Amino acid sequence: MQVFAKLAELGSFTKVAEVMQAGRPRITRTIQELEASLGVRLFQRTTRSVKLTAEGERFYERVKEILATIADTTSMFDRSGSSLRGRLRIDIPTAFSQHSFMRSLRLFTEAFREVELVVGVTDRTVDLVAEGIDCVLRIGDLPDSSMVAREIGSAIMVTCASAHYLSAHGAPLTPQDLAGHQCVSFLSGQTNRPLPWHFSQNGEDRLHMPQGGITVNDSNAYVQCAVADFGIIQAPGISVETFLASGQLVEVLEAYRPKPRLVSVLYPSRTHLAPLVDAFVEWLKQHFPVLHPEWFNAR
Repeated sequence: MQVFAKLAELGSFTKVAEVMQAGRPRITRTIQELEASLGVRLFQRTTRSVKLTAEGERFYERVKEILATIADTTSMFDRSGSSLRGRLRIDIPTAFSQHSFMRSLRLFTEAFREVELVVGVTDRTVDLVAEGIDCVLRIGDLPDSSMVAREIGSAIMVTCASAHYLSAHGAPLTPQDLAGHQCVSFLSGQTNRPLPWHFSQNGEDRLHMPQGGITVNDSNAYVQCAVADFGIIQAPGISVETFLASGQLVEVLEAYRPKPRLVSVLYPSRTHLAPLVDAFVEWLKQHFPVLHPEWFNAR
């Protein structure tokens, strides 16, 4: 049933073999034996796709319920770190892939020693089911989707530029002054459009569309553009803390700091949440506010 459900979700024998760490012939044989035992064809196979038949659709709905019940039943007595084991695949924003945040994840691996944590780092929108990812962390507004989103806190944003840039061009005193400055734009992984900047001014949220000579779609490259004197950026404080501490980057418009950006964890919609994901989400909600008090807030 697990192999069948995974093939129904991914639509590829090869992908199922990769995710389940099994040989492709074994996956194929398992499905063939399942179809033979049921006496029905569950999938329509072509050279390009694998799709559920009408009978397969009906079977899939029941299988999802059965697997969810099994997962819930086998973990009903103990969800402590000593009882949980297996592989947990998560994806975090590039802005979080800093030494301080990665070090914090050790608290989770120390609490759940039998859990293997597989960490992906990307700013793009990921397909959790197709890519075999259990849950993702994301900063900011979320697109409408079938994913379940749980708010775990917020990230403080900082507007900054290199000391050399500010020495040459001066520091903006108000958001309106940005019209006379070079600003680095960040391309959203969700909309493929530059993200607007936010400022708190007179108690209101004001938007500013950055204008400059360069746009990037990676958080590390975005920060490096500021370090390389391309201009001003607005980024999560955790992603620039090292450069602020060294003096390579200097915060500007601190009096207009925007409202902290929401941080959420997303996972596929299910009646019963897998124990590993449940443990990680609960750990995040409990520990996130104190991981980096300077840059993270409790929700």
